[in-house]
Amino acid sequence: MNHNGNAIESRLWAAADELRANSKLKSSEYSVPVLGLVFLRYADHKFQEAAKDLATAGGGGRRKIGPADYQARGVLYLPEAARFSTLIALPEGANIGAAINEAMRAIEAENPDLKDVLPKAYNRFENGLLNSLLKAMNSVPMDIEGDAFGKIYEYFLGHFAMSEGQKGGEFFTPTAIVQLIVGIIEPFQGRIFDPACGSGGMFVQSARFVAEHQKNPGAELSIYGQEKVAETVRLGKMNLAVHGLAGDIRQGNAYYEDLHRSPGKFDFVMANPPFNVDRVDKDRLKDDPRFPFGLPRTDNANYLWIQIFYSALSETGRAGFVMANSASDARASELEIRRQLIASRAVDVMVAVGSNFFYTVTLPCTLWFFDRGKRKTARADQVLFIDARHLYRQIDRAHRDWTSAQIEFLANIVRLYRGEKPENLHDSADLLAEHFSGGKYADVAGLCKAATLSEI
Repeated sequence: MNHNGNAIESRLWAAADELRANSKLKSSEYSVPVLGLVFLRYADHKFQEAAKDLATAGGGGRRKIGPADYQARGVLYLPEAARFSTLIALPEGANIGAAINEAMRAIEAENPDLKDVLPKAYNRFENGLLNSLLKAMNSVPMDIEGDAFGKIYEYFLGHFAMSEGQKGGEFFTPTAIVQLIVGIIEPFQGRIFDPACGSGGMFVQSARFVAEHQKNPGAELSIYGQEKVAETVRLGKMNLAVHGLAGDIRQGNAYYEDLHRSPGKFDFVMANPPFNVDRVDKDRLKDDPRFPFGLPRTDNANYLWIQIFYSALSETGRAGFVMANSASDARASELEIRRQLIASRAVDVMVAVGSNFFYTVTLPCTLWFFDRGKRKTARADQVLFIDARHLYRQIDRAHRDWTSAQIEFLANIVRLYRGEKPENLHDSADLLAEHFSGGKYADVAGLCKAATLSEI
């Protein structure tokens, strides 16, 4: 049955918001436990589906079904204590918080990949609140389709990011921005890296892109991430899990620790790094192969990040990342690094994004795209500039995004520029025909220009 995903998401969010209103906790204190329950409900849903299939496949045989049977199907094995049916049936007066903590420990014990990932602070909440939230989660229909729990998790992440303000921006990049990055770099197959991966949104949207093109993301993509904040690493690992994905996400400070030995290793790099960070100890970065164009003399890490992304790419790799507008015209040593980047022929596309796309800052930003394989193509001496500042959908007074058709339209401009066939999975054909009637790329005043290196 096709259930209304938005209605389910908003109903669950209302239940979670009740927890906030009645628990006296800050959003940042209750967000992880709530996301943990979304994860638990997802794991329970998959477990129940697999249990049904295994019982049918067993055909009444005597062999006992065990954890290995579930793991062979890519499903987390849930011990009795971790099943929703057990938690919902707890007798009145039982300590629900302690029972959920125990459920999380039991899952980690059976599934070593999740060791120290799941939240275990549910005893901070009153029984009545937890009981309401468990019932709300349990009401999600068993025949809900496909990626529904992943979408619920993302919906919650986005709402938590909005309510947490600046802190929320550290773990969440607005989905529309991520979808445009993915649409332009087209990660059909290969190794993906995000050295500032937050809660893993770049990986999730890459997998969705692959699935949209009728391929299996688990077979096509290898996921590698690094994130400085331990709690955010846990959010990212749960996010991958609720989307049925696996990845190697490690905790570490990307300025000083290259935990994946990144130079030359990745087919795709995506990131939304922190902007304009100061006080990075550059003495610790001397002779680091990730900075082939030298260290900027200014006390600003933007051009450290830009080189981390560039150096991680294979000879044909593509990168897409969010960057402060100030990086595009920074002077002095940063200008020299930018000149070397442009001379390398790797800079492929620059997209100007308007204000109010992010939950934490109202400022506009720029999306940068590298293509290390571009130097062997006809566009080696060109960079495509797209002005997307006047294209948006107004969500509310303070926030904007793009529709799916607008995202596909912007990505299709790049496809035409590269000589690729445009896509129409999201009804963008009319928008494209309005600006590119011949189906071929041409500069459009106020929208896009392919500039030569000499012009730049």
